[in-house]
Amino acid sequence: MRVGELARRTGTTVRALRYYETAGLVVPRRLGNGYREYDPVAVRLVAQIRELMALGLSVEETRPFVESIALGAGEADVCAAALATYRSTITGLQERIGRLTAQREALDARLDEAAGRVVTGRPAPGADPGALVGHRLPALEFYGTDGRPVDLGALGPGRSVIFVYPLTGRPGVDLPNGPLEIAGARGGTEQAAWFRDHHAELRTAGAARVYGLSAQSSGYQRELVHRLRLPYPLLPDPQLICAQALGLPTFAAGDMTLYERLTLIVADGVVEHVFHPIPQPASHARQVLRWLTRRRSAGRVEQRM
Repeated sequence: MRVGELARRTGTTVRALRYYETAGLVVPRRLGNGYREYDPVAVRLVAQIRELMALGLSVEETRPFVESIALGAGEADVCAAALATYRSTITGLQERIGRLTAQREALDARLDEAAGRVVTGRPAPGADPGALVGHRLPALEFYGTDGRPVDLGALGPGRSVIFVYPLTGRPGVDLPNGPLEIAGARGGTEQAAWFRDHHAELRTAGAARVYGLSAQSSGYQRELVHRLRLPYPLLPDPQLICAQALGLPTFAAGDMTLYERLTLIVADGVVEHVFHPIPQPASHARQVLRWLTRRRSAGRVEQRM
């Protein structure tokens, strides 16, 4: 077959085929008239090259696989050189993942540190979170676990649910001794999971958006989002900006200061309701769902009157 036909059958370009030819991977025969003609096996060769490149191998690293096919092997990776290439590529990926993980953690740390310098606020009067009802939230900007900025003073139209929790642990790593000894510190993971499980119902009941907020770093929160597959972002506040600006209650746990558990319902920028205290965090999402459902029903009655 001619080069144009090979390109069409393999979904690649003539330019790429010329490159494979220059590398000695897919070599056509020269006809008497000067045209190149490819054997049918060239389709398998090109497909193998493209498949391996999609997995991260370079063109040169595909050579042992291509040569195996060209020599008539039923499978491309039956030779020792192919196995060595697999191992080398996996090792390279592991090293790269390690470097990227360290880079992400360093950026998380710098983001947390910078967030505390960028936003400042005056403490709200009173220590009772219920006193926030009727107050408009100030401009407090955070970067959620989805990478997007979230301004508490500009959440958007409709109701927003912001559940504030102390902390969550990681699998295989126990919580610090302080939180273990304080009632109410545990349950963050279960609470996040319940908001996940009832997320669609909360949206149907009138919640335009849901956020979780804690004093933990982005690294801890991103691990939780990934592990639990949370459909909503978490907001890191390691500098306790909300405690300073809104007067949200905190408690000491060992060498840490953590938020008490509470949930804010914010309607069009104004705090409409505060849930505090929350004695049963695992089932708290149902409590929020019932409140939203009642408010939606009351709103419909008011519209009819």
